[in-house]
Amino acid sequence: MDKRVIFAVAGSGKTSSIINSLNADSRCLIVTYTENNTRHLKSRVIDKFGEIPVGIRIYSYFTFLYSFCFRPICGYKLKTKGINFNFPLPQYAQRSKKDTREHYIDKSGRLYANRIAKLLIEFNVIPDLIKRIEKFYDSVFIDEVQDFAANDFNLICALAKANVEMRLVGDFYQHTFDTSRDGNTQKSLHDCFERYCDKLRGSGFEIDLTSLSNSYRCSPSICDFVSKNLGIAVLSHRDDEVAVEYVGNADEIDLIFNNDSIVKLFYQKSDSYTGNTANWGNTKGLDHFQDVCVVLNPTTLKAFDNANLDQLNPTTKNKLYVACTRAKGNLYFVSEKSLKKYQLL
Repeated sequence: MDKRVIFAVAGSGKTSSIINSLNADSRCLIVTYTENNTRHLKSRVIDKFGEIPVGIRIYSYFTFLYSFCFRPICGYKLKTKGINFNFPLPQYAQRSKKDTREHYIDKSGRLYANRIAKLLIEFNVIPDLIKRIEKFYDSVFIDEVQDFAANDFNLICALAKANVEMRLVGDFYQHTFDTSRDGNTQKSLHDCFERYCDKLRGSGFEIDLTSLSNSYRCSPSICDFVSKNLGIAVLSHRDDEVAVEYVGNADEIDLIFNNDSIVKLFYQKSDSYTGNTANWGNTKGLDHFQDVCVVLNPTTLKAFDNANLDQLNPTTKNKLYVACTRAKGNLYFVSEKSLKKYQLL
């Protein structure tokens, strides 16, 4: 069966590629990291079919782990009361051996979120889980795959043995969050794109770098800026030009900041400012912005001025990439220090 990882650039129609693969009689499992994206996928399926067909199930990742994987197979042996998302784990859990209950379950009977996948692997649940997937589904789609980390990444690789079509979709450079972390488990997973691809290939996945390499959202102007300055290759389906510029004039900054149709994107603490604002990383997956103003903090402003944005800390660079590629229209940059009068008291 086809096992494929499709690396998509921002605005290339990643979600549409999943929806377009579905038919009313599909037997398909769709898993994504966040609740927001789960709701978005459900909405898109309903838009297409008028309802969610009986054979199509859409899960947020931890609902999938607990409700589909753990409880039906392990729940009769291990009685639990939900999931503990607190991190880091208590010291006793960190020091515990991997074949003990306290390694996976807290004193209140809740599973540690970052070790559910590990439990399934260590206690040889994977064969039963694969049978369960094969019983109900012919295809599996995993969205936002770049955010799957640590034991969760290992679980995805283990599921590649299932006799179903598997398609993993994501943008490596939009890795801004992790499903979980657990000590040194896959700690360097996202340090190098080539090594990341090698791990997926080693599990049986084919790598597709071309199907979703062009953006519908961003113009060539923005794609060129991102490619040249962030070192992230993005092409465009469009042929129009837009403005991509740094704005330093105080009057022009006022015009931009007082225009609520232009979203102002901050590295952090966007709620400390008036108007239409958001944090860079929190806009991932959003597709409703036209003109965008990216606010540069001291670190990113220095990198911008020195033309070495590609040397930023990877997480910071990825969040900046997310912010820049929200723009369907013009892209403006301003310095954070120029916006002090717009801070809330």
